[in-house]
Amino acid sequence: MDSESTVTTCYRHPEVECHVRCTRCERYICPDCMREAAVGFQCPECVREGARSVRQSRTVVGGRVSAVPVVTYVLIAVNVLVYLAELVRPEIVDRFAMVGAGLLGPDGEHYLWVDPYPAGFSPEGLVDGEWYRLLTGAFLHLPPTEGTFGIAHIVMNMLALWNLGRLVEPMLGRVHYLALYLLSALGGSVLVLLIAPEDAVVGASGAIFGVGAAYYVMARRVGVDMRQVNRFMTGLLLWLVISAVVTSWEGHLGGLLAGGAVALVFAYVPRGSRRLLIQAGACVALAVVLTVAAVIKVSELTGTGGGIPH
Repeated sequence: MDSESTVTTCYRHPEVECHVRCTRCERYICPDCMREAAVGFQCPECVREGARSVRQSRTVVGGRVSAVPVVTYVLIAVNVLVYLAELVRPEIVDRFAMVGAGLLGPDGEHYLWVDPYPAGFSPEGLVDGEWYRLLTGAFLHLPPTEGTFGIAHIVMNMLALWNLGRLVEPMLGRVHYLALYLLSALGGSVLVLLIAPEDAVVGASGAIFGVGAAYYVMARRVGVDMRQVNRFMTGLLLWLVISAVVTSWEGHLGGLLAGGAVALVFAYVPRGSRRLLIQAGACVALAVVLTVAAVIKVSELTGTGGGIPH
């Protein structure tokens, strides 16, 4: 007597008869659900699960590998777009430059800070609660007809960022690189505030010096030939000395120190499940230290604590 054969159907399409099993979960799958695998076929769910289980490639500091330095390109684009906005509306520079303490006179001119200030004058800068200047100044540059360099200011900075960013961003990963860049910019602004609070400072130089410091740290971390790196750092430090005469050396030094500190943490925190947490905590701690230093300095300048943000 013949036994009745069992009819098998696709687990995703019960109306379709099939005789092929997924090599991973062993459920029956129809031709529409078959995904070719190294051996046999797999169902769509197992293919997705397998993709999730594939280990994501990481940089030496634990960031996601990125062959294209997208953050560097975006930062350059933002700086150039802001510069074009400056050409259309020059008042943007006065409104967003890094200024710790200044006075705006009744004639619309800018004056040195005194506390208490005369009647008719109004404070401007961080002493007036304009805390955004700590970062916005790093995306501004000298107008073409002003300062020591004019348009060469943004050209030199963007060339440096182009060359350094394409080296450092792939070493760190996009998120790590962006955090380092912004903290370097913040470090530069805070040192300007602490040493020369009455100066109006613009430029990405502080952040770029931080990226330069990261280049040195990461080069040593991965064991590359340091001869070329040392030549680069010699030139960077030489420019830091020269900048004491023609630009804001405080911003450069602050960015260099902040970027170097962040890069050291990124590079030398031991691998493990807590590495990213420690790195993030270190970045937050540095941001807090810099912010507290800025708040204390502004409070000293105002003499009443009125500059502390609410």
